[in-house]
Amino acid sequence: MKVKCPTCQTDVNWEEKSEFRPFCCKRCQMIDLGDWATESNAIAGKPATNTNDAIAVDVEEIEALLAKQSDSFFTH
Repeated sequence: MKVKCPTCQTDVNWEEKSEFRPFCCKRCQMIDLGDWATESNAIAGKPATNTNDAIAVDVEEIEALLAKQSDSFFTH
């Protein structure tokens, strides 16, 4: 089966020996990676909200659980 390289549109054989599939070469693979890293490529979706509020952590509750686990570990 042949597919088009996402970067340069060259025909690529889709088979195990095609090391960089779906890309035609390492260069095209790295260009694509760079586009993702610079956010030129992105997956459509709802923008993230304030990430600081995304996970509410109760530090005191976690410390209490760790202390409880530690106590039971040393008493056995």
